[in-house]
Amino acid sequence: MKEALSYDDVLLVPQYSEIRSRSTIDLTSGGFKLPIISSPMDTVTEADMAIAMAKAGGLGVIHRYNSLQKQVEEVKKVKMQTDIVCAAIGISGDYQDRTFALYGAGCNMFCLDVAHGHHIMMKEAIQWIKAIHPDVKIMAGNIATGQGYLDLTEWGADYVRCNVGGGSICSTRIQTGHGYPGLQTLFECYAMKENYGLKSKIIADGGIRNSGDIVKALAAGADFVMLGSLLAGTDEAPGETFIQDGVMKKVYRGMASKEAQQNWKGTYSSFEGVSSTILYRGSVVDVLGDLERGIRSGLSYSGALSIPELRDRCVWARQTGAGQIESSPHILKR
Repeated sequence: MKEALSYDDVLLVPQYSEIRSRSTIDLTSGGFKLPIISSPMDTVTEADMAIAMAKAGGLGVIHRYNSLQKQVEEVKKVKMQTDIVCAAIGISGDYQDRTFALYGAGCNMFCLDVAHGHHIMMKEAIQWIKAIHPDVKIMAGNIATGQGYLDLTEWGADYVRCNVGGGSICSTRIQTGHGYPGLQTLFECYAMKENYGLKSKIIADGGIRNSGDIVKALAAGADFVMLGSLLAGTDEAPGETFIQDGVMKKVYRGMASKEAQQNWKGTYSSFEGVSSTILYRGSVVDVLGDLERGIRSGLSYSGALSIPELRDRCVWARQTGAGQIESSPHILKR
């Protein structure tokens, strides 16, 4: 039986460094100044988040869990602020109508957003979009294996979302028994990319809890990370702030949860997510600033001035369960 690694199973070993200032570190990846993408969830990304992400140097993906007209309106708001506008669509139902309408509104990148993206319907949807709009970029997923990454790339995806079942509010692995540790997915997708000389970008999507996990993802081969819970609860995330037990909060939910499905389509089928609340966190600008500082610090520990250099210089080490405890603040456990 194959062994598969999660983020907590490994550490990056500190290396000799000649970096005198972390401000000299270049986080550019795939033409973006910040390798962070906000998730297409109805409690994470609409126009306000997409605009904030663009101003920070990253990318926001406008979710699809609303009416076609509402999504078009969100796209138009973003188009006046940035050159790259990305919106999510499905691979069935009204996805063709949404493609035409969103493209007409200024969308020039589509995120084919499904839980199990290594699927014949994904192949058909990618090829249909590329045939009618060859100028657009396509982000597709999610997949869990190197073979999934290879197939979606060969079908025409420019970006591939990698990870199945690892999100903080995702219950796919519990409901279906299927999934794969997110870090292992990255190792195998990057190996496939290197072995075949593939050009599509790898997006680590799900299971990332802090800037340290982001650094590990980038070292393992990701070009970008996609974040949900780390960006939720901010001013720019959709939804109202409310007080619960004396604490300010916002709703954060998986798009395959019962609540989300009932809200956007009036019913639910298989539910593979949960709905929860998250602490209010102020502006996403401050959150992104903290994450960026952590990523820069992470690269400096490997003596790397760029993300490609991080991959070349990084040294991995397995850690035991005791090592995982030692790796986190543990004074409160005494």
